[in-house]
Amino acid sequence: MDIKRAGSRPSGKGPAEYFTGAVRLDPLFQAGDPTRVAGAHVTFEPGARTAWHTHPLGQTLIVTSGCGWVQRDGGPVEEIRPGDVVWFPPGEKHWHGATATTGMTHIAIQEAQNGKTVEWMEKVSDAQYTSPKRA
Repeated sequence: MDIKRAGSRPSGKGPAEYFTGAVRLDPLFQAGDPTRVAGAHVTFEPGARTAWHTHPLGQTLIVTSGCGWVQRDGGPVEEIRPGDVVWFPPGEKHWHGATATTGMTHIAIQEAQNGKTVEWMEKVSDAQYTSPKRA
């Protein structure tokens, strides 16, 4: 048994090369042999979001507070709220973050394949973020 005590792992800032705006990453658990799953509690301030990215084995988001947006490549922007669970299949290009006026927090869970959990791509432009097609 391994208990990760609250406050025992430091919070970090979302790296500017992968995120736009203020994002805080709080690690929950990390993949380690023989497991492959990792999870984090991610908080986005209003206007903050990820860059476009994919996950080799998919990603699950569990929204815990606030109001956010998610979008898969070619699809409309969808609003997400506390209690919503979002699944992105393996290799699906997507982004997620807060709305322009409301912060959002989610738990992100993904599995590693060959030691890698994410493939980062280009940033979501301000134009894509503020003028997207909506669901």
